[in-house]
Amino acid sequence: MYQQFYGDQSRNNRKNSIQVTGNGKVSVRPNKAEVTLGVSDEDQQLKIAQSNVSSSMIKIKAGLNEMGISDEYIQTADYSITPTYDYVDGKQIFRGYTVQHLLQVTINNIEETGESIDKAVSNGANLITGIHFTSSNNEQYMHQALSMAVINAYHKAETIAQTIGVQLQKEPVLVIENNQQDSRPLPFQATTFAKSEAATTIQPGSIDIASNITAKFIFH
Repeated sequence: MYQQFYGDQSRNNRKNSIQVTGNGKVSVRPNKAEVTLGVSDEDQQLKIAQSNVSSSMIKIKAGLNEMGISDEYIQTADYSITPTYDYVDGKQIFRGYTVQHLLQVTINNIEETGESIDKAVSNGANLITGIHFTSSNNEQYMHQALSMAVINAYHKAETIAQTIGVQLQKEPVLVIENNQQDSRPLPFQATTFAKSEAATTIQPGSIDIASNITAKFIFH
């Protein structure tokens, strides 16, 4: 686990100490989306499957460009070639090759997420493997959550000190920032889409940007 240290570690082994964890969380409205989408095709001849996928990907990319999503926000997330087999009477029979190409598309205008998915599907996309919502001010919110975590840790330590009848030194002698992942709503799981005239509606909701720390305080 990644940890970041703050404070004077040479002082953290004193006997009269209280160690606590602190948590901070900021709930925000996301304004960006990262969509992973692409094409899967199967054929007995590998070149045909590759050609079909390549042709669809060119159309998908062109359609996204038409919406104002430039090439710098479109990148390959995965490309795979997998032999496929059928099993008949216990025997393995070669069926063909499955070729899959996935793109990660960053949509800076979150209101266009559903429209972008529809555009990709209309141009040949048949896979949506995930949507990740985020904020362009993510670092700022992470700092806020970290500050809240430190304050939360101090309040816990102060409560413990008051309960056991000792005086707490306000400044911690050690703060460890624990690895913390922000929670995200994921409207789509790995899904294969058939072409449809129905518009895709995306509800981004809110995202929680969280911080978790461990702090050690001295008391006397």
